[in-house]
Amino acid sequence: MKAISIRAFGSPDGLAVVDLPVPIPAAGQVLIATEAVGVGGVDSLIRSGALAAYGFKEGHIPGGEVAGMVTAVGENVDTSWIGRRVWGFTGTGGGYVEQAVAPVDQILPLPDGLSNVDAVTLGSSGVVAHFGLRHAHFAPGESVLVRGAAGSIGIMAVQLAAHGGAAAVAVTTSSSERGERLRRLGATHVLDRSGGGVEAAPPGYDVIIDVVAGEEMPSFFDRLNPNGRLVAVGAVAGHPPVDFGAKIMAAFQKSLSFAAFSATTVAPADLRAVRREQFATAGRGEIATVVHELLPLNEAALAHQKMDAGEVFGRIVLTP
Repeated sequence: MKAISIRAFGSPDGLAVVDLPVPIPAAGQVLIATEAVGVGGVDSLIRSGALAAYGFKEGHIPGGEVAGMVTAVGENVDTSWIGRRVWGFTGTGGGYVEQAVAPVDQILPLPDGLSNVDAVTLGSSGVVAHFGLRHAHFAPGESVLVRGAAGSIGIMAVQLAAHGGAAAVAVTTSSSERGERLRRLGATHVLDRSGGGVEAAPPGYDVIIDVVAGEEMPSFFDRLNPNGRLVAVGAVAGHPPVDFGAKIMAAFQKSLSFAAFSATTVAPADLRAVRREQFATAGRGEIATVVHELLPLNEAALAHQKMDAGEVFGRIVLTP
C-alpha cells in the first residue's frame, strides 16, 4: 500500500511516498480502507521536527484520524464491524496510508448524513473545541474571543460558543474575507491577529480560546475581564515566552486564569459521547464542517506547504 513517511524533519519536502505492506490488525484492532485522512496542525509540528524531543523520529507516518470502511478485524473484535463505514483515531501517527489500523475502542460508526470527508474534518477538532470551552467554564451570556479562528478547531469553537448562547463571539483572523466567512458561522466581531482592528469590539472577554499561543499570547491577558479565563488548546505559533505568567500576576486583582487543554485528559467514554453527538448534529446540517481542499494522498507535501503558509481555512483532507 501507499503511505506518507517523514523522510527528513524540516520542510514539507521531507515527506515522501513509500510502499509498505498492508498491516494486519492485532487483537483489539480493526483495519480501515481509508477514504479520507484529516491533515492536522500537530502533523505539521511533528514533520517540522519541533516535537522530536517527545520521541518522534524520522520515518514516522503522520496522521491521527481517518474515515473509511472496515475490511478486517483482529482477535476479540466483533466481526459485525466488517463492512461498516467508520471514523477512526490512529493516535499520534499512522493515518497517512491507504490502509490504517485503529483500536476498536477508538472508532465510531458514521451516520448516513455525514460523509467521510466531513467526519475527519470534525472528529478531533469538534471535541477539542467542546471540552476547551468546558475547561474554560464557559456559560451562556459570556463573551468569547477565539484566537486563530480560521482553523478547524477555531471554526468549531466559534460555532459552539454561538450555539451555546455567548453574548459576543469575537475572532482573530488574517483577512476580511475570512472574517466574513466566520461571521456566517456565528462570529459577531472580526479582529486582526493582534486582537485589534477598526471594528468596535467588546472591551473585554470572559473567555479566550487560544489555538495559536506563541510570543504574542501574554498580550491577550490584557483583554480578559475580571475573572476571565484563557485556555490554550493549541500552539501553532509555538510556545509562549517562559515568563508569560508575569502578566497574570501583574493583574492580580482581576483574578485571571490560564489553562492548557488537551483532549487526552478527557475520559474516552466522554469523548465518544460528545463525538457521536457532534457527528449526528453535523449529519443533520446543524453545525458546519469546513473543508479547505481535497488533495490526493500523494500530495501530502503540498497540503503541508499550504498549512505552513497560513493559506488554510478549515481543514485539508487527503483522499487515498
